[in-house]
Amino acid sequence: MKAQIIRSFGEPSVFQLEEIQKPEVLPGHVLIQVKATSVNPIDTKVRSGAVPAVAPEFPAVLHGDVAGIVTEVGEGVSGFKPGDEVFGCAGGFKGTGGALAEFMLADAQLIAHKPKNLTMEEAAALPLVSITAWEALFDRGQIKSGQDVLIHAAAGGVGHVAIQLAKWAGAKVYTTASSPEKLEIANRLGADTVIHYREESVQDYVQKYTNGKGFEVVFDTVGGENLDRSFEAAAVNGTVLAIAARSTHDLSLLHSKGLSLHVIFMLLKIINKDQRKHHGEILKKITRVVEEGKLHPLIDPNIFTFDEVSKAHEYIESKKAIGKVVLKNTW
Repeated sequence: MKAQIIRSFGEPSVFQLEEIQKPEVLPGHVLIQVKATSVNPIDTKVRSGAVPAVAPEFPAVLHGDVAGIVTEVGEGVSGFKPGDEVFGCAGGFKGTGGALAEFMLADAQLIAHKPKNLTMEEAAALPLVSITAWEALFDRGQIKSGQDVLIHAAAGGVGHVAIQLAKWAGAKVYTTASSPEKLEIANRLGADTVIHYREESVQDYVQKYTNGKGFEVVFDTVGGENLDRSFEAAAVNGTVLAIAARSTHDLSLLHSKGLSLHVIFMLLKIINKDQRKHHGEILKKITRVVEEGKLHPLIDPNIFTFDEVSKAHEYIESKKAIGKVVLKNTW
């Protein structure tokens, strides 16, 4: 089969189109004819060598997100059959093959039936970001109807999904963005209040919207200095959820406010096989929310093909993308 592979870490140009052996279906797995994938920041980090501990062995096929059609079902799989349209974040990391190929071998625990009201490209945009947002908001943050929830980076991959899921759960959603265009997107996604963080300081918007008390739950999808701003924005005994915490911080504010900090790293459940089932369960719930019309992916207008994967990685690293960057398989 055709596949885009890397034989070493490096710049986006390291991708090579090659013919490799088509995977054989294994017990508990399905073989998926890949129709689409998407690029997540973790995919660029794996490619560049920034996170070697979670990288697959060379020659490596990258990308976790997949949407496609089941062609073969392994022994012991009861929930899927050939011809089923599915989606998931099912590989591209340590011990697994990725989606940048004609076929992908996937643990059946990591996938779910594709929402009927989405295209393959739209479905491929959702798995990693929707699982991450679900784990953060519901598994770790345990958000409740009526709570004040602040979500950073409204037009980002995880941020735009988190806004919609928090609204679906009945929370009052505040969100930050860096431009009028992104603030408008946040409004369309259903955010109750949008904040231009370059024009309003944390102190200003905490005073303006919470009378200085802070937000019960803060979801930081940015990391770096923004994690410190998240501590500042949180209420006493509040909860901070973070998906980018590979950095050093002063925890004095965490202590003085009695905050809870939860770090979400969804890849751990892919790498640790005994935890994979939870991802499939989340995706089933995501499918229901999507089919209810309560969640829809925000996709950047620049759609790439698998032959253009280097360009797609360059584009996401340029920080110009809005929403998810999707690749369709034209092989």
